[in-house]
Amino acid sequence: MAGEPESVVGNPKVAAGCTIEDRAIGQVTVLAVSGTLDVLSASDLETRIKATAATSPAAVVVDLGDVDFLGSSGMGVLVTAHSDLTPATRFVLVADGPATSRPLRLIGIADIIDIFPTLDEALSALSAD
Repeated sequence: MAGEPESVVGNPKVAAGCTIEDRAIGQVTVLAVSGTLDVLSASDLETRIKATAATSPAAVVVDLGDVDFLGSSGMGVLVTAHSDLTPATRFVLVADGPATSRPLRLIGIADIIDIFPTLDEALSALSAD
């Protein structure tokens, strides 16, 4: 996965202060989210994850590295996606910092979904599987 060609799958989508951009890196689809992931934008992420899953990637990575607020609605979408996709498709998160990884750990989501501090670390872990 590291070193594999990267291709843009879809155009960035902006909704309610949240941007979601998807791209393929080998057999992995990365959904890069930025801005605010809350009740106003969570359904857009849910829609993008479902559309991505329909393409049957080996793995889906949701990169929350540029998210400045992660609300409970956004966390709910991530938990639902994990339960809907696994074990057929690996589902992991990239989150580092107080706005994302801290709430994911406090709520217990980090106990059920693999979380990596960087996209490179997530891709390396996926390629090792």
